[in-house]
Amino acid sequence: MTDLRSLYPEIEPFETGYLDTGDGHQVYWERSGTRGAKPAVFLHGGPGGGCSPKHRQLFDPALYDVILFDQRGCGRSTPFASLDNNTTWHLVADIERLREMMGVETWQVFGGSWGSTLALAYAETHPEHVSELVLRGIYLLTKAEMDWYYQFGVSEMFPEKYEAFIAPIPEAERGDMITAYRKRLVGEDREEQLRCAKAWSIWEGETITLLPEPATSDTFHEADFALAFARIENHYFTHAGWFEDGQLLRDAHKLKDIPGTIVHGRYDMPCPMRQAWALHQAWPKSDFHVIEGAGHAYSEPGILDRLIRATDMYAGKA
Repeated sequence: MTDLRSLYPEIEPFETGYLDTGDGHQVYWERSGTRGAKPAVFLHGGPGGGCSPKHRQLFDPALYDVILFDQRGCGRSTPFASLDNNTTWHLVADIERLREMMGVETWQVFGGSWGSTLALAYAETHPEHVSELVLRGIYLLTKAEMDWYYQFGVSEMFPEKYEAFIAPIPEAERGDMITAYRKRLVGEDREEQLRCAKAWSIWEGETITLLPEPATSDTFHEADFALAFARIENHYFTHAGWFEDGQLLRDAHKLKDIPGTIVHGRYDMPCPMRQAWALHQAWPKSDFHVIEGAGHAYSEPGILDRLIRATDMYAGKA
């Protein structure tokens, strides 16, 4: 049996800074690997999840020059948990500014979960600047996907966790959980805001891996993380990502000249595999890898193995 690949050794960035967006945000960015090597950008999940040092380790540091950044309002970007001027299309513009700052014409775009959504939005807007896509846990941000996760579907797999998720919401409002949470996450009652942020965040943290994985889910319990994560994610989902329903799949023909890799866990709860399969069928240049016995998180061994093999392959490493 082939040994599973895992993260490259820990590495510190060789350069960090803040991108002034010109409309009230300071976006934290960092570069790691080898300056002038194969350019790539890493897009984190959520929205509102932020980057972690482990994300640098998905790329061979000798072969890649990688930009990671905390999307508007989360991680080290400021203002914290801000929803102003914070949409998918603001983020697409931020990615373009970072590419221009890096001084490269094309780069690899790597994204998982919401990061795959944002990667597709960017690549369909600027296909000429994408050398390849590495996507994990495909999320097309359709109404069907949101209903599956927040209304009925995953609730059947995790009934006890779903009960905790709906607990802060009065029964009369549970027919539209995203709207009910929105009211509280942008409300003036700080105590209720934090209670709801934690409930929203924990629901996700505890349903993204096939088996319980405290090292992954514990972060979602932290108050600061939960506040930015829940507010920003709910904000994006309330507005359906500022997409027309089905837009990313409809426009997948724009990816026709871009090679790519899709990695998806068979038992991914937040992001049902039907969407990943549909994307693969609409994008002939994509390689499709179903990881059996895996859920959603990039840290699950089979998923991580396939992601590392993809970044190695695109850097010309056998």
